[in-house]
Amino acid sequence: METQSLWEHTLTFFPQYLAALRERVAPDATVAVVGASDGKFVLPLAAAGYRVVAIERDALALRGGQVRLPGDSDAYAMGLIDRLELEELHARVEVIEGDFLEGEPLDMQCDAVWTSCSWHYSANHHHPLAEFVDRMQRLVRPGGVFGAEFMMPVEKRHHSVEHYTSPERLHRHFLGDWVVLLTLHTNEFTERAHVGRPHDHTHRMGLLLAARSHTLTDRF
Repeated sequence: METQSLWEHTLTFFPQYLAALRERVAPDATVAVVGASDGKFVLPLAAAGYRVVAIERDALALRGGQVRLPGDSDAYAMGLIDRLELEELHARVEVIEGDFLEGEPLDMQCDAVWTSCSWHYSANHHHPLAEFVDRMQRLVRPGGVFGAEFMMPVEKRHHSVEHYTSPERLHRHFLGDWVVLLTLHTNEFTERAHVGRPHDHTHRMGLLLAARSHTLTDRF
């Protein structure tokens, strides 16, 4: 599905996550998207029949506004809320505006959770990566699916920041009630300039999919 997102053409492991959803949760399951941005993943999930909880703190991503594009040109970008109205998907999506890492963890459980390249942003470094992972895990009810794609270290400075991680390092967060279903990673690749990165740049990306046991131990 073309979403007209600012991030439409950035690389993603989202198809692997969708395959896990089709295999493991009901067709009308509830999926939480942490870092929903302007809807690159929210709209396809809602269009596929899922109920979506979209969690985002960026007012521009939610409501739209002027953005600086590569080449120093300005443009108006439509926000998630207007895009949902335009596509008539708003009834399937609950939008939660706020910082996912601030305050008490969200008091809800969903059938699945997903985040895309949110961990490495410097604004999220004031909380340990383990806390971010734990808060996401708490959203997943027994039998549900956890999915995250993330940036891996490329530059020397990345290796001193735990939020640039790897599938191997993440395994220690998925013990007990969890089983890791799939891990993948890319080699270094060049991504074209996009909003926030005005020049071509190099990335490595990883994916981890996990399932929560139907029988939980006491971990709260």
